[in-house]
Amino acid sequence: MVRAGRPVKPPACVITGGETTVTIRGGGLGGRNQEFTLAAALDIAGLPDVLIFSAGTDGTDGPTDAAGAFADGDTLSRKPDARRYLDENDSYHYFEALGDLVVTGPTGGNVMDVRVILAGLPHP
Repeated sequence: MVRAGRPVKPPACVITGGETTVTIRGGGLGGRNQEFTLAAALDIAGLPDVLIFSAGTDGTDGPTDAAGAFADGDTLSRKPDARRYLDENDSYHYFEALGDLVVTGPTGGNVMDVRVILAGLPHP
């Protein structure tokens, strides 16, 4: 969206749902929403005014106490070793160190996973 104006031009909010899949190669800790967010953090690194949020509506993500995580264009500048954590499927510990896990506790519902992408929204 930021680079090409597709599928919409910023400022924009895109909301998607459904469950992603993860290919486990490492021995780390995390879930599909945390992994999605960490992979997205690599793609949005350095982009101003971009935020990615992904979480399970049931309040859990994989075998963790987190529902998901969020990242912005500055996430990698705060913790640049994201690729190593992604390769180890250890997104939980990456976001835990930053304080960017989303921990809601069990919600009692399970509609789907939800992802929100904000791009180009002005700061208050």
